[in-house]
Amino acid sequence: MATPKVNRDVDVVVIGAGTAGLNAVAEVRKAGRSWVLVESGPYGTTCARVGCMPSKLLIAAADRAHQVASAGVFGISTGPMSVDARAMFGRVRAERDRFVAGAVRSTTKLPDEQRLQGRARLTGPTTVLVERDGHDDIELKADAIVVAVGSRPNVPPPFRDIMERVWISDEVFDLDELPESLAVIGTGAMGLELGQAFSRLGAKVSFLSIDTAIGPLRDPAMQQCVQQVFRDSPAEDAMAWHLEVDIRKAHISKSNAIELEWQDADGETHQQSFSNVLLSAGRTPQLAELGLEKAGVILDERGLPSNWHPRTTRCGDTAVFIAGDASHYRAVLHEAADEGRIAGQNAAQYPQVSALVRRTPLAIVFSHPQMATVGARFTDLNRDEIEIGTVSYGNQGRARVQNEHAGQVNLYAQRSNSILVGAELFCPGAEHLAHLLAWAVQQQLRVDELLSMPFYHPVLEEGLRTALRDLSKALLIEGDCRSVDFAESAGV
Repeated sequence: MATPKVNRDVDVVVIGAGTAGLNAVAEVRKAGRSWVLVESGPYGTTCARVGCMPSKLLIAAADRAHQVASAGVFGISTGPMSVDARAMFGRVRAERDRFVAGAVRSTTKLPDEQRLQGRARLTGPTTVLVERDGHDDIELKADAIVVAVGSRPNVPPPFRDIMERVWISDEVFDLDELPESLAVIGTGAMGLELGQAFSRLGAKVSFLSIDTAIGPLRDPAMQQCVQQVFRDSPAEDAMAWHLEVDIRKAHISKSNAIELEWQDADGETHQQSFSNVLLSAGRTPQLAELGLEKAGVILDERGLPSNWHPRTTRCGDTAVFIAGDASHYRAVLHEAADEGRIAGQNAAQYPQVSALVRRTPLAIVFSHPQMATVGARFTDLNRDEIEIGTVSYGNQGRARVQNEHAGQVNLYAQRSNSILVGAELFCPGAEHLAHLLAWAVQQQLRVDELLSMPFYHPVLEEGLRTALRDLSKALLIEGDCRSVDFAESAGV
């Protein structure tokens, strides 16, 4: 390593030019403080390059294929369906590159002298060394440091020796052919979205997971519904599910297939060959090489900051603020943006630090049916202090019209004051219904207040009214259930 030849003093150093980092820079600039942004890789956010946007482009193609394949239920004959994989993936990449270009433009508009390309590591409480290939290293001295370095996919041990044949979620958008058979390792949001998309496009998909759940829903009644719907899916949506498994071996067979060996919850050993494997076993913050301990940041056995505060993004009493996927708190774009703003504000005013109010948690999985979680997590609720209202979408009117009648919604309200505090959704249109519920939770609306609002007919939102009425009965609220529509009671 070359001896640093350049030293610079700034108010704030921001490490990472993704969503959180760029929002942090915006806040520091707004405060009139000096700053430097350091990035070790290409510009463009995780969302634009390998996350939200390209995955939704692939899902959109899969949705069209599914609509064609299932058109017969409406009396519409389309003939044999075929997928031009090269053209499909070509559109995914072209549109992805448009989104990436926009993110790159917003970064390169920042002053050249305040953007550094290089590998950053902390060498003291408020010093950062930037190693630059082909250039002198630079040592930055700052009042505060924002770490927004993002995350990387986990690679379970059995797959580490065959990674040249294994896909991670970051890579599937650069394909030109569809797999014949695909093993998806993990049943989290990204694995579920991509695996179902490949299934709808014609691949034979099997999920293998150490977890007992499919997706993020943790209410036992909701998880039971999820597993029943997916396991009973019609032929065009059929996928194989292997939960609570321990994958013991992964190797390339003589026929050039990937052979997996796993043990199920009963201790029975299974083997199966796949043409391809997609790893979606979670992501890990890229903190290991940053030298955070030099700044007094305490890391736990997983290598994560144990003294990080979600309302300040500060690590203990240090001058280090961690934001976005690097915090491992809520790894979704709007949360990364919020954390970047919080980190930037606090870094700019350091040593004064403010605990800012976080927005109501909202997370969505773009599976079919879609999943969403709103507000307080089910596992954090005190079951003795809440009531639950539920609705099945198995016979909901608008859902039947669309041939999407499957799923369930559970709503949670405080027993003491009837205020809605959370929800889990597994139903058509969950991405939109979840927003309505998140706004209601953030406004601390009561169940009776929600029932006093208008509901049109026939719409998916009527299902929420059914769940609210069920919740009203459980809460013993008088008058909220007196008018039941014929349409609702008849499942229209």
